[in-house]
Amino acid sequence: MTSPELEQLIQLLRKLPGLGPRSARRAALYLIKRREAVMLPLADALVRAAARIRPCSTCGNLDTIDPCAICADPERDPATICVVEEVADLWALERAGGYRGRYHVLGGMLSAIDGIGPEDLAIATLIARARALSDGEVILATNATVEGQTTAHYLSDALTATGVRLSRLAHGVPVGGELDYLDDGTLAAALSARRPI
Repeated sequence: MTSPELEQLIQLLRKLPGLGPRSARRAALYLIKRREAVMLPLADALVRAAARIRPCSTCGNLDTIDPCAICADPERDPATICVVEEVADLWALERAGGYRGRYHVLGGMLSAIDGIGPEDLAIATLIARARALSDGEVILATNATVEGQTTAHYLSDALTATGVRLSRLAHGVPVGGELDYLDDGTLAAALSARRPI
């Protein structure tokens, strides 16, 4: 038996990715035991984040300013747009540190099974941004899943008329990977994307 407030906390925590019923109960108990050190600062941070964080009107990244810090950065190449499915993908590329252009967040990927079509994603704004580029490049950085590949194929067809250079992230053997442990699809992609040395 738990109080309605505790049960509501557990049910809300269960909605977070990666938290099942038992993990949500453990997290709720942890928060309550550490009310002053963790729970109250977390509640305050959630309220502030809900009030201030918004999607960037240009690229779809999340920030407290619009345009976001990446779009507003004069050091970034405005003629290069890297297209990602979600904000988490943008963050992953930023952590890698090798890209200094701009981004475009689609907000998902095409999926007939889930009923997600081109009109459900930020494709029209991507095409408009690509048309505005002079001698620019659009890098398709969708995931190497069936839906990601379908989305990349659709985008390449849609962006061809804009005249921008199109490229796709390479797929294949990861750094530090051993061939014996890789799946067949990864090995096939690595062989087809090989390059001269």
